[in-house]
Amino acid sequence: MTIRTRISLKKLHLRTLIKLLNMIKKITNLVLLLVAMYPLASFAQDFDSPKKSQQIGASINLTNFPTTNFANGGTSDPGYSLFFWNGITNKLDYSVRYNGLFSHYTKNPNGKDEYISELEGSLHARFMTDNHFIQPFVSAGVGFGGYSQSVVPYFPVGLGVQLNLYSEGYIFLQSNYRVSTSTAKLDNNMFYSLGYTIPLTHRTVKPKVTPPPPPPAPVVVKDKDGDGVPDSLDECPDVKGLAQFHGCPDTDGDGIADKDDKCPTVAGTAKYQGCPIPDTDGDGVNDEEDQCPTVAGTVANHGCPEVKAEPKPEVKPQAPVIVEPSTETVYFTPNGDKLIKDDTKTLDNVVKLLNADTKLSVDVSGHSDNTGKPEHNQALSDRRAKVVVNYLTKKGIAASRITSAGLSDSKPAGDNATEDGRTRNRRVEIKFKY
Repeated sequence: MTIRTRISLKKLHLRTLIKLLNMIKKITNLVLLLVAMYPLASFAQDFDSPKKSQQIGASINLTNFPTTNFANGGTSDPGYSLFFWNGITNKLDYSVRYNGLFSHYTKNPNGKDEYISELEGSLHARFMTDNHFIQPFVSAGVGFGGYSQSVVPYFPVGLGVQLNLYSEGYIFLQSNYRVSTSTAKLDNNMFYSLGYTIPLTHRTVKPKVTPPPPPPAPVVVKDKDGDGVPDSLDECPDVKGLAQFHGCPDTDGDGIADKDDKCPTVAGTAKYQGCPIPDTDGDGVNDEEDQCPTVAGTVANHGCPEVKAEPKPEVKPQAPVIVEPSTETVYFTPNGDKLIKDDTKTLDNVVKLLNADTKLSVDVSGHSDNTGKPEHNQALSDRRAKVVVNYLTKKGIAASRITSAGLSDSKPAGDNATEDGRTRNRRVEIKFKY
């Protein structure tokens, strides 16, 4: 190769280097700006998966070598890379890359290289999962390069930043320090790279299937008496009962639970707390229908005893004569103000005597036996006297000729201890006077 050719190549390399440096400077400023925004943009976005999918890509590179005895150093030589990148875990990737370097770097006195090939494999670790926009990472790996007419192993370690373009591609900016295993053939050097990848496949995130909750444990309802009413609601938990009575029984079926029934084995009414209507005198007529609740009677007479009218001597009609003052008596039913049937004849006779002698007048006094309370007996004697007064006035006797009073049981005509005596005391006396 002539000296002129070599000079032309160096000029070409220099112009290429200047362009690459300007481009890298702009891209570096952009990346630094994005890194400064990292705290705001590092949250998870709409990405495919937290684990990186398979990627292929390319990059432009700069490699800085020191000066050697056989070639000028201290400058950055341009190059390119073709690489494959894939995720191992959510935070760890691996890559395999081919580097092509346009350089005259050599430590071999027999000649200079103009194009250098390298092959690298590296691991890349991130601090977060892959589904974030901007993330820094650290790299370490092993590489092999054709230097000084031989293959030299080296170890690249460094830092980088990846921009995840929502799983449709990645931008990578890397800076590696490459440690040579043979400084006689290759010096330690710096390697800079700006690359872009596109996915070969997309990882899909399987939606998390939330297992259905376990079925609730069966609820054990305690029901000691087995009546279908839980013990917690059963007011009689030890005795089988009915739901309508909160688990309590109703033995007599009267609609009143045994616990509230004073007569649980005999049907009754709520008014008497589950007991039947009382029959104080035991005559078969309950007290609510018995007109004589304390005296045994008959059903036909509404619970009162039957009263048989006493036969009275027949009164023979006599010629009207002036009579001496005397007394007539009429009798009434027990505990009532109804005349005994035949006594209306007595009153008719009184009317005849009064009509026969207009100067004659009468005192009417009502009486009762002592079977009732005093106030009852007083009212009863008043009503009996009034019955007689009304009978006489309806027959045409002037009310001015009649005086009346109720004397209760104060003047008995017979012994109240006997039925016969009480019958004689249920009376009205009519006394004649001038």
